[in-house]
Amino acid sequence: MMDATHSPQLRSWVASANGHPDFPIQNLPFGIIQPRGETRRGGVAIGDEVLDLARLSASGLLAGDAQMACALAAQTTLNAFLGLGPKPRRALRAALSDLLKEGAQPRHGLLHAAKDCRLHLPAKIGDYTDFYAGINHAEAVGKLFRPDAPLMPNYKHVPIAYHGRASSICLSGAQVRRPNGQRLPPGASEPVFGPCQRLDYELEMGIWIGDGNELGAPVPIAKAGDAIAGFCLLNDWSARDIQAWEYQPLGPFLAKNFQTSISAWIVTPEALAPFRCAVMERGSGDPKPLPYLTDASDQKEGGLALQLEVLIATEQMRAKNMAPHRLSLGSSKDLYWTPAQMVAHHTVGGCNLSPGDIFGSGTISGKTREALGSLLEITEGGKSPVQLPSGETRTFLQDGDEIVFRARGVKEGCAPIGFGECRGVVVGH
Repeated sequence: MMDATHSPQLRSWVASANGHPDFPIQNLPFGIIQPRGETRRGGVAIGDEVLDLARLSASGLLAGDAQMACALAAQTTLNAFLGLGPKPRRALRAALSDLLKEGAQPRHGLLHAAKDCRLHLPAKIGDYTDFYAGINHAEAVGKLFRPDAPLMPNYKHVPIAYHGRASSICLSGAQVRRPNGQRLPPGASEPVFGPCQRLDYELEMGIWIGDGNELGAPVPIAKAGDAIAGFCLLNDWSARDIQAWEYQPLGPFLAKNFQTSISAWIVTPEALAPFRCAVMERGSGDPKPLPYLTDASDQKEGGLALQLEVLIATEQMRAKNMAPHRLSLGSSKDLYWTPAQMVAHHTVGGCNLSPGDIFGSGTISGKTREALGSLLEITEGGKSPVQLPSGETRTFLQDGDEIVFRARGVKEGCAPIGFGECRGVVVGH
């Protein structure tokens, strides 16, 4: 749904927004800010500034749906705003675009310097579900353990997922403590207890749920897209050795529940409209999704074409002021299932979703080594170390390593937008 807010010619009186790599006026993502010496409230990123939604709500500049949405977005969490659904959210986006565009009266009293604001989790997260929709990742990992049959028979029929731990989702920048757990060393017959030795990252998209559904009332696939209020970056930190010992028969537990990191800003579906794309093309022998997972519009434009980048900066690299080293550059097009299909499947049995719930897409990997979304894949299970410009090598993460995720929407004829970074530094157990 493209409109005037997407025009690449649109510029802002907020000078830093023009040409900003992440937050030009065409983006306008929502988050929770805490200006220095003040209480937390909703804000919108615009260049190197943040628009204070509490001040805007009290200004009398907005009316109707836009004012109602602004008042809810100005609260200490975005849950109520997320639950409004698309219509008020679009009204607020249009009003913000008009307020901030070049030629409108500058309202500098509504802005804070982003560097002077502390960021918080955008919403109180009630539930977290992690999907496994990155088929190239699923195949690559499967080949490490089942070379002859890397994908389970159900993979191409059903969106696979597990329920994660909402309480340990942290904002970008939080330290990542190496977890303890049981693991079975190579050649051993009995497990040992201690810190994870094979710590990894997983490159994912986070999917924020909007108005949700009542218990027992599935969301039809044709309406599932409207249940999604926005997107972020998500790092599903993984303790591979703990996971290998514990995951059968019920799946991930301690290997995943110690921490998940997300980026701070919720990029709305409206901001991402220019970067919609068709779903991943299925192989000639692949089954068609069942009817409850099939919608013509979703098949045509339910995917997202975003560049996804992973970088590493070791402690030694930072001490030498070396730039982070790129580990991979991939695309969100490499998802076998769309976000709408995830919503439809999650609710088809009657499960209720609530505003502020979050999904992980599953690790997103391409088919080439340059586009893999985890060290497990890049190093082939630890057999092929990554060479770093500092002279160091890595098979898995060491204490002091910092992982950085970035995402950008780039398309000819459209203004590029980004998500802000998702960062985390590994510390000892």
